[in-house]
Amino acid sequence: MTNNNKKIKKRILVMLFVVVGCFTLLAGKLGYLMLVKGDDLKRQAMEDQSRDRLINAKRGTIYDRNGKVLAISASVETVSISPVTVRKDGDPEKTAKLLAETLGLDEAKMLEKINKNTSYEIIKRKVEKEEADKIREAELVGVYLDEDSKRYYPYGNFASHVIGFTGTDNQGLLGIEMVYDSVLKGKPGRVVTAKKADGTEMPYKQERYYTPENGTDIVLTIDQTLQHFLEKHLDTAVVENKLQKGAAGMIMDVKTGEILAMSTKPDFDLNDPFTLNDEAEKQRIETIADKEEREKEYNAAIQKMWRNKAVVDSYEAGSTFKIFVSAMALEEKLVTLNDTFYCSGVKNVGGWPIHCWKRQGHGSQTFVEALQNSCNPAFMTIGERIGTDLFKKYYEGFGFTSKTGIELPGETAGVFYQKGMFNEVELATSSFGQGPVVTPLQMITAAAAVANDGYLMKPHLVKQFNDENGTPTQVIEPTVVRQIISPETSKQLRELLEKVVSEGSGNRAFLQGYHVAGKTGTSEKLPRGQQKYVSSFIGFAPANDPKIAVLIALDEATGGDTYGGVIAAPVVKKIMEDSLRYLGVEPDLTEEEAAKTEVATPDVTNKSVDEARGVMTTFKLNVKVEGNGDTVLEQVPKGGVKVAENSTVILYTEKRVIPKTTKVPDVTGLTFKEAEQKLSEYGLKISAAGDTGDKVATKQSPAKDEMITPGGTVTVTFEKKAH
Repeated sequence: MTNNNKKIKKRILVMLFVVVGCFTLLAGKLGYLMLVKGDDLKRQAMEDQSRDRLINAKRGTIYDRNGKVLAISASVETVSISPVTVRKDGDPEKTAKLLAETLGLDEAKMLEKINKNTSYEIIKRKVEKEEADKIREAELVGVYLDEDSKRYYPYGNFASHVIGFTGTDNQGLLGIEMVYDSVLKGKPGRVVTAKKADGTEMPYKQERYYTPENGTDIVLTIDQTLQHFLEKHLDTAVVENKLQKGAAGMIMDVKTGEILAMSTKPDFDLNDPFTLNDEAEKQRIETIADKEEREKEYNAAIQKMWRNKAVVDSYEAGSTFKIFVSAMALEEKLVTLNDTFYCSGVKNVGGWPIHCWKRQGHGSQTFVEALQNSCNPAFMTIGERIGTDLFKKYYEGFGFTSKTGIELPGETAGVFYQKGMFNEVELATSSFGQGPVVTPLQMITAAAAVANDGYLMKPHLVKQFNDENGTPTQVIEPTVVRQIISPETSKQLRELLEKVVSEGSGNRAFLQGYHVAGKTGTSEKLPRGQQKYVSSFIGFAPANDPKIAVLIALDEATGGDTYGGVIAAPVVKKIMEDSLRYLGVEPDLTEEEAAKTEVATPDVTNKSVDEARGVMTTFKLNVKVEGNGDTVLEQVPKGGVKVAENSTVILYTEKRVIPKTTKVPDVTGLTFKEAEQKLSEYGLKISAAGDTGDKVATKQSPAKDEMITPGGTVTVTFEKKAH
């Protein structure tokens, strides 16, 4: 073979290797693009060739236990634009002007968005139908209107800390809305539109619509009516007692653990949750010159406003904790009902003098009387009998060291002494509720266990989940956490706590015709010595067959009294009175109580004065005639209104100018009958706080000379101050 042939052959082989190498590299590159980068390139191509707009799903509705809507999503729309399409095929100036005018936006900023080098810009979310229709009618090129939803809360600040609210993107930010956001929000849909390489729309309509999946509905255990009762009376308590740190309250079904009502005051408007409702705090923050510091302070104030005291805040329980110390001692048979205790007003423990709330002491008393008197030295003695180990065991058993697991964010657990720190003195103070801290939710849950034959139930707020047709997809059943005390001990305590209300320190929660059991509590806040207290009351009823438990905690009262028995017990009484009647619990009156029962006033209008007098006498009602006529033209109270027997009905025989309000007379110092008579003369009704007996009125609400609507009720207290 010649040298030339060898050279040619060598060149051919080199070229062959080069060609094969090139094809190998090309195949490798294609394989890499198809197998490794294929999905990314496909997605990028789709993005280059189409415009994808999200369509929010309709958020699930939140109902109360009776099907009343508490949170619902209304249909609104989202306005967006394709800047390149507006610039190339539309009229930028006209578009900017019309959108700005219709949506209340700045026209210059609208033009800035139109001039952006993007294919998609959101102009405004949550646009109402009227505004959206105006934009739609203008047929602006490159402007889109997509369906959206806006959260609406029909009752404003109603149960605000429980329900929670959503942000502009429909994401839950507090309460049930936050905890069940993934359940409520559903799955968004899409609108995919074809576009050209320059980002403008194709000359023909090419859209694909992917329908959103609506969220799941939630039915709460909350009863709207009971929630209304709770909030109404809490609002009044906040004002009357000039509470500096607000209040918390709950109503629980003792047998199921269902929260029937929960409220924290002050509250806020769920439709406007980012507006601070404390005007004084708002003004203070506005005076801060530094913008960053001002925003920091405002955010802190908003977070405080959203804070749910019922599940997040902890406090020393005070004397309400004596319920559970009694349960420990009775269950372990460390005390009998007839055991006697002597109270001199102070007890020395570990070299420290620890005083009773009643400095002069209670003297000799049985266990029953010690509970009624809420005597600290007696309970310190009982605590000694229980001992540290047994005390801690029951403390944990009642759930005070763990979270309840309720469906709300931010729940805190109670705090107990660390190992080695719970000794003689700590045991003594803990036995009357000073030292360990608990949450209001833990307290009502434990109290419900005492009422419910000793069964600690898991508290919950969600009753069931429904699909969009209203069909239940999941029902939440009551959960027993554990049994702490026996039914026998539970029965004993129910009877003892009923006596605390009927005969002892809780008498201001006494409700005629109903067996209310309960305990007062007054705890001084840390650091001691500032005279700042949490005043509380826990009650359940009927004591012989408990249905509901009610807890009220009033934080830093400054209106005078701070004792839980004085300011918290009457609030529980009012809530119990409204709630038990609403729930259909019939009053159980003794013969003595029946003698004081209410009667419905007969209607005697258009009758002669003499005939009207006769009718009223038959119904055991007194009469006061106003005017010189012979025929009754009007009466106060009107026919059918329930009043106590021997009340006075005013008969008008001449036309009168009806005042919008009337001045409340002073009834302090009067007996029940005298106070009732005087109020009836002013066209007002009386509600007695506690047993009237032979006592005189010591307090009234509204106070004398305050203005009240004719026919209104004045609550009068007849008993001495209680702890």
